[in-house]
Parts: sequence; structure tokens; C-alpha cells
Amino acid sequence: MESHSGDSLIRRTSRRLTLNMVNDLNGTVDSSSHRLVVGISGASGVIYGVRTLDALRDLGIESHLVVSRAALLTLSQETDLSPDDLTRRASVVHKVADVGATIASGSFRTLGMVVAPCSVRTMSEIATGVTSSLLTRAADVTLKEGRRLVLMVRETPLHLGHLRTMTALAEMGAIIAPPLPALYAKPASVAEMVDQSVGRALDLFGLDWGAVRRWDGLK
Repeated sequence: MESHSGDSLIRRTSRRLTLNMVNDLNGTVDSSSHRLVVGISGASGVIYGVRTLDALRDLGIESHLVVSRAALLTLSQETDLSPDDLTRRASVVHKVADVGATIASGSFRTLGMVVAPCSVRTMSEIATGVTSSLLTRAADVTLKEGRRLVLMVRETPLHLGHLRTMTALAEMGAIIAPPLPALYAKPASVAEMVDQSVGRALDLFGLDWGAVRRWDGLK
């Protein structure tokens, strides 16, 4: 009797392991918790996108990158990095005109998307739903699927049209997260200020990057 029961347990365990292996092979294991879309638009502050990719690599998160043409111009003006230096940081790179890419479909599961930095033009396209590139299409998909969309908007001062656009996006579920310096962290360099802003944006996805300096109360 005990032997029969043991054999039954072995068979059930074997079936369970076989099913798990089949699910793995068919790609049905949930990998969305290890995947984030990163958009880089042409606003000043391309380094925020660069460091976002670095952070995701440190955290072991699969990054899906889409870069606007204007962003590549900004990259050449604000850094010494080449386009290859940028794209090598990403797990997967999508062409900005490739509207047939995986990230253009809601059936491709992800944690969401961060646009770092986000230009006013990109923000406005997302708000209207009239998307002209894979970058804004991916953001629109993120919203329609109810996933987290974080926009690191880089513009100042903001006129009433900008503010109304931000309000519309917030009502749709986007998070407007301008990369503002956290002076309480007493940053010693621009690099530290950038990393703090990137880390706080990633906090919104439940990702804890070690570069963030956490507030631990008044001294």
C-alpha cells in the first residue's frame, strides 16, 4: 500500500515537472516582471535614458529600447557616446519606424514603459493617441493595457497648454515624473543627481536600484 502511494506521488510529480517544462518551452511562463520598455526622445537630458538602461542591466531586467531620431542628435551634442554605445546597453533594440515590433502590441507583456527624457512633442502625441512612431505607439499601448507609464518630462517653464496636456495624461493613468534634483541627498555631482532621478523613476515600477539615496529622517 505504501509502495503504491509512493509510485502515485512520483507519477504526479513527474507530470507536474513535464508540464512546467512544456510551459517554459512554449514561453507561457510570465516574464513580464523582468521586462521594461525604455523610450528616449529628443529632449535635453539624454543621459537619463542612458543611465536607465545601465540601471536595468544592473538589476537584471530585460530592456526594450526605442530611440527617436532627435534623441540621437541630442546624444551627439550632450555626450561623447555613439549610437552604438547607447544601443549596446539595451537587451533588445527596436527601430523607431518599426510599428510591427513586439512592443507595439498589448499582448507583449511588460512591467510598463519609461520615457527618459520625454519631450513635449512626445508627451503631446501620447496624450492625443495620434502616434507617429514606435516610441509613442508603445506608450499608447502601455496606457491602454493599464500598465505603468512614466514620463520624465524635460521642459521649463511650462505654459498652460503643457500643463493641460500633463493633466490629460495623468487622468489617463500616466505618471509625470520630471527629473528634478533631490537636494536632501546632498549630491556631489551631476552624475549623482541623474542617478537619483533615474532610481526614483524605477521605484515606480517596484525596482530598487542601489544608487538611490533614501531619506532616513531629520538629523
